[in-house]
Amino acid sequence: MLYNLLYPLAEDFQIFNLFRYLTFRTGGAVVTSLIISFIIAPGLIRWLRSKQGKGQPIRSDGPEGHIAKVGTPTMGGLMILLSVVISTLMWADLTNKYVWYALLVLTGYGAIGFADDYLKLSKKNSDGLPGRLKILFQILIGTAAIIGIIYAMPEQHDMAVAIPFFKNLFINLGWFFVPFALVVLIGSSNAVNLTDGLDGLAIVPVAIAAASFGLIAYLVGNVKFADYLGIQYVAGAGEMAILCGALIGGAMGFLWFNAPPAAVFMGDTGSLALGGVLGAIAVITKHEIVLAIIGGLFVMEAVSVMAQVASFKLTGKRIFKMAPIHHHFEKKGWSESTIVIRFWIIAVVLAMIGLSTLKLR
Repeated sequence: MLYNLLYPLAEDFQIFNLFRYLTFRTGGAVVTSLIISFIIAPGLIRWLRSKQGKGQPIRSDGPEGHIAKVGTPTMGGLMILLSVVISTLMWADLTNKYVWYALLVLTGYGAIGFADDYLKLSKKNSDGLPGRLKILFQILIGTAAIIGIIYAMPEQHDMAVAIPFFKNLFINLGWFFVPFALVVLIGSSNAVNLTDGLDGLAIVPVAIAAASFGLIAYLVGNVKFADYLGIQYVAGAGEMAILCGALIGGAMGFLWFNAPPAAVFMGDTGSLALGGVLGAIAVITKHEIVLAIIGGLFVMEAVSVMAQVASFKLTGKRIFKMAPIHHHFEKKGWSESTIVIRFWIIAVVLAMIGLSTLKLR
């Protein structure tokens, strides 16, 4: 909004020329989102606590240490969504279609998560929105966003998948790109959801992934940098850097209140939305496969659940003491802070590997 209102005045007021720079607007988005989080968090947490009573239901079969978390309110993802959406609308170019499709996924998946959290609270157990309904809504919202992205994208790349480590190597999937992109969005959304099981565990890797994709978006949206690195140039994709900046600010603001012992949980309201929008940004920047590397921690968590379920159904035995895998380490006696910090380190290393694909071609 500020870009659309103030940049046209740059000829008369030179200071407004700053708004043409993505770096300036991205920095503004980080700070704005962080400030909004700090402003709204105390009141929102008090309101959630007053409405939710005992807070998020705790799994009866979960680690014993989680009993102490009874009474902690959930739906803290509302704080992230509000800060990110407001900040993005303030600093992004609102004529850019990618911005609106990414926000559609963010708010749409957030609404699914909100419904899931609400049902868990109202039923006073860990069962929320039925899995089939959740996936159905994710498919409907994701399909709408993906088709919009396809029609907004340059024709030569609209239905192609870029292969990392190779210069300008694409595989054109045709309309099979839609189900492929849906797997990216839904897989990313649910993988972040599975990771969100310990205080601060999911939000920092989300911020790391957002920072990585902020850089990727900036490079992909700049024709000179894209040509130099041998990566695909996608006109307009640079605006995703601003959304990524807003995600970083919102994530850090939330972490302030989610740090152990957490004053609030993000719930599915936050985790489904954050994972989904990371998937959407990956699709827009044509770095869908790189998301699996940068977000490898989320992949690991999801795979641990799938392996656990498959092993139990096929053999009657469990691979892990409990899934997702962070609970396995809790059952082995690792402290919560040890697990969280070590997983953060893994997320940083994977982000560095993912970013290396920009140059190693």
